[in-house]
Amino acid sequence: MNSELLTENLTNPALLFFVLGIVAVYLKSDLAIPPNSSKFISLYLLFAIGFKGGQELSHETFNMEIAWSMLLGIFISAIIPLYTFYILRTKFSVPDAGAISASYGSVSAVTFITAATYLEMHQLKLDGHMVAIMALMESPAIIMGLLLISIYRQENEMKIKKTQTIKHSITNGSVLLILGSLIIGVVADAKQAEGIKPFTNDLFKGFLAIFLLDMGITSGKKLKSFFSYGWFPVFFALIIPLINGCVFAYLSGFVTDEISNRFIFGILAASASYIAVPAAMKVSVPSANPGLFLPMALAITFPINITIGMPLYYYVAGLE
Repeated sequence: MNSELLTENLTNPALLFFVLGIVAVYLKSDLAIPPNSSKFISLYLLFAIGFKGGQELSHETFNMEIAWSMLLGIFISAIIPLYTFYILRTKFSVPDAGAISASYGSVSAVTFITAATYLEMHQLKLDGHMVAIMALMESPAIIMGLLLISIYRQENEMKIKKTQTIKHSITNGSVLLILGSLIIGVVADAKQAEGIKPFTNDLFKGFLAIFLLDMGITSGKKLKSFFSYGWFPVFFALIIPLINGCVFAYLSGFVTDEISNRFIFGILAASASYIAVPAAMKVSVPSANPGLFLPMALAITFPINITIGMPLYYYVAGLE
């Protein structure tokens, strides 16, 4: 069944468009997405992710388990970029280390959807609030990544006030859009929200395919740098997600007894973003190399999670 999941996800149109972008570069094609269109698509994806997460959150009845689960999700997405940044700084520049650490602190919606399918195979139900937690985990990772980049970029140039850096990270356009969209999704009238559902839901996969085509073209142009770092990025993209997934699948037992929720926490901690974070970094830190963090997240971490990772996190989630 894992091989079926792997085949299904590796033939996903969005992923194939990413590959097409890389192929276009190596064929020396003039295929390109206009810069203004590319920026619009990046902003659209951040808006849609935030709004849909807010809508899911608005349908939940709050209790202490959900509150603690939300806090755990935010903690995971903040702590992973913090410790991985210092590991990555041993090999990469500040912008690249910040972008990669933010990617691994954030989440992959496609991996999340695949995990929901895995739960169905085991006759387990995915709780709705876990979808909202997934959306909540996008912003803290992006904020932490931008904060670290801002601090370490300027440490040798001039002393900056930490409060100014934090304010800049939170008011960054990408972060403000996804956070604002999440809040609007929570407070928006359900009937009124239905009016823009075709834009936020139905068009999402099409825009995602074009976005990944653009990312494929950008990555293809810079892919040589990926191999110049030897085995380090490959080793990181293989090992760190498995460690994160196992650790937080186990630790989540302190906030929820549900195996399905503990398994999902493992998935959220292990997955790496190739939508929200690349979209944010493209707008906010264009010097970060997508030829590093996109292949790491898409070509290595994604397959390892849906083959080895899921059975492993499910086993850990079932431990007393």
